[in-house]
Amino acid sequence: MSAIRRLPPELARKIAAGEVIERPASVVKELVENALDAGAGEIRVELLDGGKALVLVQDDGRGMDREDATLAFERHATSKLAREEDLDRIATLGFRGEALASIAAVARVALRTSDAGGRPGTAVEVEAGELKAVADAAFPRGTRVEVRDLFFNLPARRKFLRSAASELTAAAKLLTLVALGHPAVRFHVVHGTRVILSAPAVAGLRERVFQIFGKDALDRLCDVACAEGGYRLGGLASKPPTGRPDRTRQHFFVNGRPVQDRTLQAALQQAYRGLLERDARPEAFLFLTVPYEDVDVNVHPAKSEVRFRDSQRVFGLVVRGLESSLRGGPRVKEIAPVSAAAPGPGRGTGPATAAPGFRVEEGRPAPLFDPAGPAPAFPAAPRVLGQYLSAYIVAAGDEGVYVIDQHNAHERILFDRFAEARTRDRIPRTAALLPLLADLTPAQVVRLETGRAALEEAGFRIEEMGGRTVALKEYPDLFGPEAAREAFLAALDDMGGEDKGERRDRVLATLACKSAVKAGEPLPREKMEFLVTELFGLEDRALCPHGRPIMILMERGQVEKGLKRQPV
Repeated sequence: MSAIRRLPPELARKIAAGEVIERPASVVKELVENALDAGAGEIRVELLDGGKALVLVQDDGRGMDREDATLAFERHATSKLAREEDLDRIATLGFRGEALASIAAVARVALRTSDAGGRPGTAVEVEAGELKAVADAAFPRGTRVEVRDLFFNLPARRKFLRSAASELTAAAKLLTLVALGHPAVRFHVVHGTRVILSAPAVAGLRERVFQIFGKDALDRLCDVACAEGGYRLGGLASKPPTGRPDRTRQHFFVNGRPVQDRTLQAALQQAYRGLLERDARPEAFLFLTVPYEDVDVNVHPAKSEVRFRDSQRVFGLVVRGLESSLRGGPRVKEIAPVSAAAPGPGRGTGPATAAPGFRVEEGRPAPLFDPAGPAPAFPAAPRVLGQYLSAYIVAAGDEGVYVIDQHNAHERILFDRFAEARTRDRIPRTAALLPLLADLTPAQVVRLETGRAALEEAGFRIEEMGGRTVALKEYPDLFGPEAAREAFLAALDDMGGEDKGERRDRVLATLACKSAVKAGEPLPREKMEFLVTELFGLEDRALCPHGRPIMILMERGQVEKGLKRQPV
């Protein structure tokens, strides 16, 4: 008997659907892309249970007649490709004809549509890939697709979906990107009764960035514009020397499609080399337009990656375009070394202190809580020899020579102190003289809903001010006002996590990271000695809260072997 057999059609549909539809955000992506390809000027998205119970997308686009509405649920049925040659010039967001068929194979789908051609609208119902009903329906021009009970017929797949908050965060991030790429389209997104994003149509990218990220974010950006032949680059990017501590706001679009691409990331990094403060990353919303035949978008099931015919040309265009836009701006800002004699004025409610219990000047991270008393007597710590590359503390002990990452070590110390203070509800706080306003992104709004308790335990008191704006009324004492707002937003970005304990630890890890000394920061000997003493007083000193190694040990035997000396 042959070992090879044809799969049953139902099983084949489920397998194929799994390649396109991974989670509720995948459903949102495919349906919103269809709406945009249909010329929508307004798109409404409704979600329940993070999209697991319901994803509804309604648009005012061209709509469909009855024949197209039923044909749309068949695999590889599309209006966007007609000939093989069209694959070389893909001008639409969707093109494979898989989306509706894949969604319908693993959910219950109801579609309402009308092309306003003088005929009644059409209602179609499909469940697990089977057509259940087709009927006339009163409906305005456009299309509405309701997707319920995603993966109801694939329980093994459904159990791997994450919490409602995690799934909603993924959908919110995706919709933020789509809204950035299409400022002329109105987007309205709700989860249950909560508005996640309300973005009316605007004239261009600057207005859209203002809507989503707020005035402070827009003020940090400059315009980018460059054209070479049939290639064009436009968008917004960081004004030197300021940047962000991470790459979460580096967004790239190719012919209107949000993509992840190493060539574009490398070009951005190259253009900003030497222009930003230490540990800062450029912020960028870059739109690249290239001839359709010079880019292949059919390289990933989610259409999130592209392949350029001439990647070197693209790299050069982005570097030159950014350098031209940034030329004449200030170069990297010099940061004064920390002085052993004058550590700088204190901040918050506590008094300024001299090293080793030190605070630092406004605009620099505050490394430690001020000690309440003398440092406890820990077991003997290695003897500090000095600092290497302004990033590593070199110390010698009985076991050998230690090379200690000063940032990771300080982060570990601060995290443990935060955790201990949290258990006693004694994290020092400062009341804001004036409320610190922060405009949240849609994804941050979602994280605040689930992570408010963790943030308040860490020292933040938060009040909603309407829309996506919140005010910080209190914040951890070791931060200045602007640093507190930055730490709060970073904690929201980093929060994640499925359970309360993980969210709490992630908030503390972010605060520790933001307030720890940085790599590249010169330290006087007493501060290095203080860090090493504190570190070797911890039970857990192998990894920082983010899982990075804190130090390496070169044992005496290794040193002597390397130098070909006999042990004494």
